[in-house]
Amino acid sequence: MRILVLNGPNLARLDLRDSAIYGSMTFPDLVKFISAEAAELGFDAEVRQTDSESQMIGWLHEAADGQIPVIINPAAFTHYSYSIRDAAELVKAPLIEVHLSNPLAREEFRHTSVISGIANGTIAGFGPDSYRLALMALARMVK
Repeated sequence: MRILVLNGPNLARLDLRDSAIYGSMTFPDLVKFISAEAAELGFDAEVRQTDSESQMIGWLHEAADGQIPVIINPAAFTHYSYSIRDAAELVKAPLIEVHLSNPLAREEFRHTSVISGIANGTIAGFGPDSYRLALMALARMVK
C-alpha cells in the first residue's frame, strides 16, 4: 500500500539543527529509516520534504484525490498554516501528525497545532521513532 510521508520546512537540514532537540540523523538517513520501517509493515512510503507551503498543499491534494494515507510532519507550518490545515482536512484516508521533538516541551508559540484537530492522531517527542510509531498506528488503521 502506498503512503505519503510529508515533511515541512527545514527538515532537510536536520544535521545542521540543534542536535539536543532534533538528534544527529541527517534527512537522507531519516528517509532510509522511514522507508525501511514502512516496508516491514507492507507500505510503499514516498518520503518527501518541502520548504514551500504551496507544495505541501499540492501533496495533500494529491493524497485527498488518491485516497492515500498520510504521515505529516508539518514542522513550523504546524503552528500557523490554516491553508495546510484545510488541505489536510480534505484527506479522508488516515492522516497522522508527527514531530521529532515534543512541541509542548518547547517555546510557547509551538504549543498550538492547527493540524492536530483534524489528524487521526499526533505522535511527538520520540525522535525518529515518532515516525515508526506513526507507521505502526497507520498499519492498524488501514488493515
